[in-house]
Amino acid sequence: MSIYTLAAAAGGAAPQNKFGFAEALQQGGFIAYATVVILGIMSFGSFFILFTKFFEQNKILGQYKTIRTTFWKAPTLREGAAKLDKNSAWRQLVDDGISAEDQHSKMTDALEAHDWLHGSLARSEASINSRLASGLPFLATVGATSPFIGLFGTVVGIYRALINIGLAGSASIDKVAGPVGEALIMTALGLLVAVPAVLAYNWLQARNKRIAELLSGFSTDVLANINSKGTVKPAIAAAPATPAAPVKK
Repeated sequence: MSIYTLAAAAGGAAPQNKFGFAEALQQGGFIAYATVVILGIMSFGSFFILFTKFFEQNKILGQYKTIRTTFWKAPTLREGAAKLDKNSAWRQLVDDGISAEDQHSKMTDALEAHDWLHGSLARSEASINSRLASGLPFLATVGATSPFIGLFGTVVGIYRALINIGLAGSASIDKVAGPVGEALIMTALGLLVAVPAVLAYNWLQARNKRIAELLSGFSTDVLANINSKGTVKPAIAAAPATPAAPVKK
């Protein structure tokens, strides 16, 4: 900055920067623009999936608090299901369990109720987990491929630098600075897109595993409640025992 100021004070025009980001893209032409657009789409898709999945997971975890506080206090599963959100994963499990119980009473084959209910609830769990995992393959793909897309731009930039050197007959800085700068920018963009995608994938995957554990536990409680005709409930639903009154002497 001080050099530009001194040059202007001396009456000369400040030197123009010919090696900026926009200039590097112009020198790279179609390949450089295409690489940046592809990486931009990948980055936008990664952050979109990150935020949408984060809010979806938070919603499911927040609904779990309702189950711990109100659901198991209901006399029956049907009354407890009415207290849950209609489109929630927990409501789906309860409805599928109740539906499986109703369907078993209509069967003529000697199929054990436990096996039928367990299979129905397991199928419901699998569909919920599959829905939660949607979008994560895109994050994994972005994390794995975006560095190579940036590397493709890097290779093209280095190739253009070598062509300029061959045409000029010398490796002067003004001949190679533009293509080499373009190559370094493409490498940096590839890493800038890949790192957040990988971090988001691992974080969301860990949260999905936690939700899967909660779903499995809740499914087991629903199965036990149905098989026991509403007698067995988790300990969190049990009312606290009132202390015995002291015996007066």
